Amino acid sequence: QVTLVESGGGSVQTGGSLTLSCGVYGYRYGYRSLCMAWFRQAPGKEREAVATIAGDGSTTYTDDVQGRFTISRDKTKNFLYLQMNNLKPDDTAKYSCALGYRETCSPEFNYWGQGTQVTVSS
Repeated sequence: QVTLVESGGGSVQTGGSLTLSCGVYGYRYGYRSLCMAWFRQAPGKEREAVATIAGDGSTTYTDDVQGRFTISRDKTKNFLYLQMNNLKPDDTAKYSCALGYRETCSPEFNYWGQGTQVTVSS
């Protein structure tokens, strides 16, 4: 049973920072080489991919967070992170991590966490 558990969400003011964490539990075979990603979904909006990190460490970001967010992973501790700086009210959403099927990133993901809420006030 693979489980992803997010933490680190909260409420901050515009310009503040948060670091989200995602623990990967129960994966027995080399998850560390698989693509992982952070998604977010705001009320009334579709879920969107915020950042991805492939098995080789290459990263992608949606234009809106480029330069403000950083995705990283600690392969020894089975954790994925999202450092979020200079937060804006439009960043308010529920953030979820996801684990993919292969080393390269694709639109399909195999496992999802329950999410953690991020609220940014003006």
